[in-house]
Amino acid sequence: MLLLCAFCFGLGMLFTDRFWTAPDTSNHIMSQRRRQDRELQLISEDCNTKRKHGEDKDIMGEVTKTHEAIQLLDKSISTLQMELAAKRSTLELLRASGSPVTSETSQPRKKAFVVIGVNTAFSSRKRRDSVRETWMPQGAKLQQLEDQKGIVIRFTIGHSATSNSILDKAIDSEDAQHRDFLRLDHVEGYHELSAKTKIFFSTAVGIWDADFYVKVDDDVHVNLGMLATTLARHKSKPRTYIGCMKSGPVLADKNVKYHEPEYWKFGEEGNKYFRHATGQIYAISKDLATYISINQPILHKFANEDVSLGSWFIGLEVNHIDERNMCCGTPPDCEWKGQAGNVCVASFDWSCSGICKSVERIKEVHARCGEGDSAVWSALI
Repeated sequence: MLLLCAFCFGLGMLFTDRFWTAPDTSNHIMSQRRRQDRELQLISEDCNTKRKHGEDKDIMGEVTKTHEAIQLLDKSISTLQMELAAKRSTLELLRASGSPVTSETSQPRKKAFVVIGVNTAFSSRKRRDSVRETWMPQGAKLQQLEDQKGIVIRFTIGHSATSNSILDKAIDSEDAQHRDFLRLDHVEGYHELSAKTKIFFSTAVGIWDADFYVKVDDDVHVNLGMLATTLARHKSKPRTYIGCMKSGPVLADKNVKYHEPEYWKFGEEGNKYFRHATGQIYAISKDLATYISINQPILHKFANEDVSLGSWFIGLEVNHIDERNMCCGTPPDCEWKGQAGNVCVASFDWSCSGICKSVERIKEVHARCGEGDSAVWSALI
């Protein structure tokens, strides 16, 4: 019996070891730890993701600020280089001509935000009066606009081929009345618009130290406040050329308007011009106006003035800004845009390269598309 009991006990122990395993507590503990580790990892990844998004925003903000600072520094360096070159060029010309270099030569120019040259002709007295009655301030308000907002507006005109002619005397008399002319050392003529453009920028740069220089025709309607606001957006950018960019055909036929005698320079017949701002209105920054002033004698003139200006910049590091608000149509186009909150900088008719019958119609355009007389005074520059 004793041996039988011992045998049964041993047999029981053998079967218990093989078929009855105790629960593995260590595996259970490990699975719990793995579950906790996964939960902690998910929480950590979520925190890292949020932190990363915050860091990305901070980094992007710093990149934007750095880019703006670089642009501003680039513009400052470019402006200083241009002004230094312009001063050297002026002194060399004075020495070459035998003129004495006096303290008057180095007098500081008048500070301004923008100088607007309204291109006009001897025969355009009625156009000038219509501009004065609409978008261009007169008398004390014109001077106040210059003093308070830095916006200078002048009609630009040269002189006749005959010295002290009746045409020149008429302009002298008109200027004595309104004080709103900039007289250029230039002989007036339709086929000399490219030369007049060069002389305008060179003359304006010599008188005013402005951020921008604008050329506009006297049969175009302008909203001064919107023009100033638009230019201010690009103030920090160097070498800026703003306007409605286009690329028209190069016309080889001598019998058509805007014929280009040097069409062969643009390749085969039927080719188009490079991109350039349309001639009704455009703006350039100070460094580009200074560039024109320095290099005036060697800048080539094509038949069309707007093409000539574009050609002077085509090989330079220039920001071409296509601003479609500078070429709105006359009512209802500019009126609809104004009602939608998109006030136009300038309005004209493409079919006439200006406002058709501008003397009669510019008042209507001003009434329907004008921004209001107070807009320019509240414009942020």
